[in-house]
Amino acid sequence: MCGILFSNVAINKEVFLNSLNIMKHRGPTAPLCVYQSENFMLGHNRLSILDLDRRSDQPFFSDDGRYVIIFNGEIYNYKELASNYLIQMRTNSDTELLLKLYIQYGPQMLNWLNGMFSFIVLDVQQKSFFVARDRMGVKPLYYNRYGEKFIFSSEIAPLLPLVHNISIDQEAVRQYKKMRCFFNDRTIYNEIKEFPPGYYYENGEFIKYWEIDYSEKEPPSDEELEFLVCSAVEYRKIADVEIGSYLSGGLDSTIVTALAKVEHTWTVGFEDFNEFQWSEIAATRYNTIHHPILFDPDRFLTLARELIAIKKEPLSVPNEVLLYHMTQQASAKNTVILSGEGADELFFGYDRIFRWASSTTDFDIRAFSELYTYGSEDDIEIVEDALAPFMKLKYPQKIVAAFFQQAHLRGLLKRLDSASMLNSVEARSPFLDYRLIERLAGVSSLYKMKDGIVKAPLKRIFKDIVPAEIVNRKKVGFPVQLERVLSSEKIEGKTTFDKWFNFNLTTLGEIL
Repeated sequence: MCGILFSNVAINKEVFLNSLNIMKHRGPTAPLCVYQSENFMLGHNRLSILDLDRRSDQPFFSDDGRYVIIFNGEIYNYKELASNYLIQMRTNSDTELLLKLYIQYGPQMLNWLNGMFSFIVLDVQQKSFFVARDRMGVKPLYYNRYGEKFIFSSEIAPLLPLVHNISIDQEAVRQYKKMRCFFNDRTIYNEIKEFPPGYYYENGEFIKYWEIDYSEKEPPSDEELEFLVCSAVEYRKIADVEIGSYLSGGLDSTIVTALAKVEHTWTVGFEDFNEFQWSEIAATRYNTIHHPILFDPDRFLTLARELIAIKKEPLSVPNEVLLYHMTQQASAKNTVILSGEGADELFFGYDRIFRWASSTTDFDIRAFSELYTYGSEDDIEIVEDALAPFMKLKYPQKIVAAFFQQAHLRGLLKRLDSASMLNSVEARSPFLDYRLIERLAGVSSLYKMKDGIVKAPLKRIFKDIVPAEIVNRKKVGFPVQLERVLSSEKIEGKTTFDKWFNFNLTTLGEIL
């Protein structure tokens, strides 16, 4: 897990290094490593997870020196791929495997990767470059483009000193104030875009290499689903450092913890508002060293301001502040943390909106907005724009499933990556394994919510390893009492979420 920075624009090396240093937290093991070839500049901050030897530092060169790669992420099946494709390895790192697969097979190799990644390969001889991002967008990648001149970065903040005449995207502001996130590859800045998941860039074109098929499918057997979940967790245990797990005491994190058999588990909450009771039940069952982290509500706004200042963008969900604080404590024990992200999108865990979508044949944009959006303004045009890529699916259940899996989830993944990597910790989410996503896309809600039970397949399959209290527990969100933490400040807004949005945007404006 790392931070990458790339430019084919003529940039002063000291200026480039200063931007790379802004995200030094992403790779404190081997930071500020730069390779320059004419106007091409590749920067890398490495957090060592696989092959802790310096031989795997990046930028990483091919054996003949023609190609060089910078890579952020993990390829969980890299050993299998090396064996299957007879790749001769001089290291024990997925970076080398990734580069050699690309050199031999080109873009088609992306279809063989099980992992999370964003990477750039420079052909020093041809003066060309290749960029790719993982299927679900687990690993971030942003860019500024002027014609065929690009600057790519793992975070937004390092781009700001390198891009001239930065301005706020007012449509993105509308998205944020209505739906608490950004959609269709927008960021808060007009000049900076998000590289789309499931795409690669080559020879002047953005090309989609993966798309989720939402056509109707028969449900998997319990044996098949159990294998896929267990395999996804097992893959994400591949590391040369110690692995821990978030453990809220909800179903998803409990299943991951049970299967992973980690030593340390972590949860966070306020003294009088938390999930400690539930996480303790699970931790006792699995005999983990459990760490319930207390958070002082009086520190919330101070820490939120600090995060906005570091990220140079607004926070999407309030619990990012708690997640950051918890991971800061966890970093003393674990360099890799497992998370339950993605299960709600797979198994229709947001039951209110999925019950609605499954009960109707006609998609009503206003009904969706009432169930999903957060801001009080009646900005239906913004909701239509966010949903536009998914309307071709026609049926409400498919539209909502695709939106949550590909749009809503990206906001949660940004939160997870930011909160973990700011503390030099890699977060891994087994429920985002592409095999699970492909298998369950298009499977009916009658399976996922059988007999009206939310996440029925998970509860049925893992009932023997998950405490009954947690199986039968009513779903709750990651707890933050917004009214309480915002009460000390005079912030405009009709609703509590309006105030949260305005706090973020005002704070960002003051920083910029």
